[in-house]
Amino acid sequence: MVSIFVRLHAALIVCLFIAIPCLAQSGQQSSPQESVDWPLHGLNHAEQRYSPLADINDGNVSELGLAWFTETGSSRGLEATPLVVDGRMYLTLSWSVLLALDAQTGEELWRFDPEVDRSRGYYACCDVVNRGAAYADGRLYFGAFDGRLIAVDAENGQPIWETQTVDTRYPYSITGAPRVIDDKVIIGNGGADFGVRGYVSAYDSRSGALLWRFYTVPGDPAKGFESPAMEMAAETWSGQWWTLGGGGTVWDSMAYDPELDLLYIGVGNGSPWNAELRSPGGGDNLFLTSIVALRPDDGSYVWHYQTTPGEQWDYTATQHILLADMTIDNQNRKVLLQAPKNGFFYVLDRETGQLISAEPYARVNWASHVDMETGRPVRTAQADYLAGPQYTLPSQVGAHNWHPMAYEPRYGLVYIPVIEQGYKYSAEQPFEPIRGLNTGLDLFEPTPPPDVLRASLQAMHHGSLVAWDPIVQKARWRVDLRKPWIGGLLATAGNLVFMGHSGGHLSAYRSDIGEEVWRGLTQVGVMAPPVTYKVNGKQYVAVLAGWGGSPSQYSGPERDRLPASNGRVLAFALGGDTPLPATRPLPELPEPPELEGDGVTLETGEKLYSLHCGRCHGFGAESHGSIPDLRYMDSSTHQQFEAIVRGGLYANRGMVAFNEILSSVETESIRQFIIARARADWELRQQPQWWRRLKRWLWDVLMPLVV
Repeated sequence: MVSIFVRLHAALIVCLFIAIPCLAQSGQQSSPQESVDWPLHGLNHAEQRYSPLADINDGNVSELGLAWFTETGSSRGLEATPLVVDGRMYLTLSWSVLLALDAQTGEELWRFDPEVDRSRGYYACCDVVNRGAAYADGRLYFGAFDGRLIAVDAENGQPIWETQTVDTRYPYSITGAPRVIDDKVIIGNGGADFGVRGYVSAYDSRSGALLWRFYTVPGDPAKGFESPAMEMAAETWSGQWWTLGGGGTVWDSMAYDPELDLLYIGVGNGSPWNAELRSPGGGDNLFLTSIVALRPDDGSYVWHYQTTPGEQWDYTATQHILLADMTIDNQNRKVLLQAPKNGFFYVLDRETGQLISAEPYARVNWASHVDMETGRPVRTAQADYLAGPQYTLPSQVGAHNWHPMAYEPRYGLVYIPVIEQGYKYSAEQPFEPIRGLNTGLDLFEPTPPPDVLRASLQAMHHGSLVAWDPIVQKARWRVDLRKPWIGGLLATAGNLVFMGHSGGHLSAYRSDIGEEVWRGLTQVGVMAPPVTYKVNGKQYVAVLAGWGGSPSQYSGPERDRLPASNGRVLAFALGGDTPLPATRPLPELPEPPELEGDGVTLETGEKLYSLHCGRCHGFGAESHGSIPDLRYMDSSTHQQFEAIVRGGLYANRGMVAFNEILSSVETESIRQFIIARARADWELRQQPQWWRRLKRWLWDVLMPLVV
């Protein structure tokens, strides 16, 4: 009886969220003194990220100003969606720190640090980020990077229980936000790029006891299968995939339909990426890159749809899952919407998993189209990098990554932060498993000179904000942006879409036509999605700003260097006039030591740097994120380089020791490569500014013509 009551209560909440947009559209407004929360990760279980608040609208958004800001003290990537409940804001920072603020003033109320072992940071593919907590019945639930699920008292931040959700002998991590359904806390994990086996689990919200677990890829058949779903999936694999982990981690998106009582999870990439290595006899490799529907009571399988069968490009389906009801071909349909990495926008029947439509929402060359009879993408020759290197669109970053979309029910539009960039895929020959990323791809490619690298990336990579009509599968409007690394989205009944930018500002666009109508300074790059709420009759738009994550490590030159490196929370309101602090100047690149390594040493150092250092400190030894840029090392750091790299001198900062991987000679070759990169960039900066600007302008003009 209790379960039935709770489920009916959840259904009522969702029905209210569905009704609210209709009230807003008809002109009914909330009471001036009413407070409106943002209690769930996506605002509602359907993960629509559409707010009925309209006090801030396209007619007065020009009056929006900074109401308050709070420095987080975190210098790493920040990606969380804040929760707002009863006038309090709850959000997670890097290293899984949980923070509570007064939502009206920004005053810090309490802070809980789970004290994650910093050496585990080596197993972060994309920085030690966290995308948020879940709230229910006075408790907050969040995943720590080291795999723990923790419950704390929302009033005072005191821990209630914690449970380890992963086997810590393996390189698992947690960066995603949990979801609460009835009395169950649902959480997945990450680590597919490092060779783990993915799964999603449910824990009792009161005690932390494990209730059920659904594996996303089969294990060793000799040990038996955990469920009929795993037995079915095993038929689509070959070889001894379990020895390499398999992958398929559920590291981000989920959604829930209380009426159908279905939990939807998005499943990640294979491990290794190269399908010939993990499943040499071929096969679709279920449930990689799939949307899977489960019963939340027991985790039993209901249906699945695989976006990229036999995937080998890191084309995850862990991107934002959004639920909506639409009229398609004169028929009311309960649909599930997703824009995964592979570049196609999918509309599925969420009752059955049937494919309704799929069309490219970005530039795609790995597949010509999705066959509507089979539901499978039709690959092109540029998809096959096993026969030789291929420049493929989208890249491994995807045409859309984790950054949440938003839905506008009045216009029937889905707003997508789109990434336009390709990647040169090349199979690793031979494959040599190492501690760290095991993609099966050749990640080493000689780095061009700094000016060429920077200019070519700026010319070839860009992003856009796209208003997508999922019924006709076309863009209604598009805002082209110079930088591909843009933040998550929020849509409101005020005819506004809010989005953060890597350049250090938050923008508002008209939902109907895409016109930018407001821009607020943050001084820090924004990746996280904004939220909106109301306290004592005043509407706020808040965002967590802090640059980091994979963008700044893999493509550092994409980002504008900003003087404020630490993250902050910012809340904007009509009439806000809080000033930001004066910015501090960027440090000058010091003259590096003299280069002592020969050509062989530098080639070795570049390859080792790419394998072990680049994903954190930036490929090409140019980091524009929160992790130190090694070109700026002072003489003391150069002297302690081996103690840091091999001896673990900075292990408490997240710099793991490489003494079991790198020799002293190899470590010195890396240092010499860094010196070479630093000297090349330092010498470039000695050139007259007019000459540097002219060369950059020529690249910006000519490179798009070549591409």
